[in-house]
Amino acid sequence: MSTTQPIISTKSACVIGGTGFVASQLIKLLLEKGYAVRTTVRDADNLKKISHLTALQELGELTIFRGDLTDEGSFDAAIAGSDLVFHVATPVHFGSPDPENDMIKPGVQGVLNVMKSCVKAKTVKRVVLTSSAAAVTVNTLSGTGLIADENDWSDVEFLTTAKPPTWGYPVSKVLAEKTAWKFAEEHNIDLITVIPSLMAGACLTPDIPSSIGLATSLITGNEFLINGLKGMQMLSGSISITHVEDVCRAQIFLAEKESASGRYICCAENSSVPEVAKFLSKDILTTKSRLSLEIFHPSEDHTSLQKA
Repeated sequence: MSTTQPIISTKSACVIGGTGFVASQLIKLLLEKGYAVRTTVRDADNLKKISHLTALQELGELTIFRGDLTDEGSFDAAIAGSDLVFHVATPVHFGSPDPENDMIKPGVQGVLNVMKSCVKAKTVKRVVLTSSAAAVTVNTLSGTGLIADENDWSDVEFLTTAKPPTWGYPVSKVLAEKTAWKFAEEHNIDLITVIPSLMAGACLTPDIPSSIGLATSLITGNEFLINGLKGMQMLSGSISITHVEDVCRAQIFLAEKESASGRYICCAENSSVPEVAKFLSKDILTTKSRLSLEIFHPSEDHTSLQKA
């Protein structure tokens, strides 16, 4: 996309799910760009959980609201008056014995509740939903040279029948995104979805994000997550990786560009479990250094985002 295209003139944004890995980085970048930012958290009284957000308030105007994916109307106050809404929150419980109630239902309900609040606000110019490569790449196809693009969806019937490791997550992302598109069409909402691959990079949150746990499972030895990583390669053909800052810059880029529309995959590198293991062994284990979350580095060029 050309950087000379007109942008939506706005400086007000709401980020849903401020305690998350992506959301916290997104808030930081928005504040650095001069946006007045509102964000939502499930428990605004948990000072430890939101300590990274209160620290970010030093960068600019950041207001913290309570909001829960399963509580209709709880996002009304945060979204009211906002020009842009970034829906980043999603329930992630890879090891859940009940993915239907822990991930799938709240993920879909959360999308509906956020979109309903956007309709009520009457000020929202665009909604940017963070989806996942898990909503695109999981299927029963086999062979070499297969390429997934924005027209593809993961096979929900296969996932719910075969139930491979962490199957609930891709199902939740497919159903949540499809729900968002249906609601947006019915209510004339300008929606864009960003579809990132497995994300790594610096973490602002007090807790280690689930994607970092998955990416570094070969170091930590978490057998469940290692099997999840292997399953990712088996089902999608690769371990696709991108830097969290690149994803956040892409979200802002797409939110501001009037000509942007549809779905956008964000992926920097296609790798494999053996290649990831080799990289971690070389750069982390052999140096006996502390585990750094900056094991993957962001791209220097953030303006070349385009559809496959």
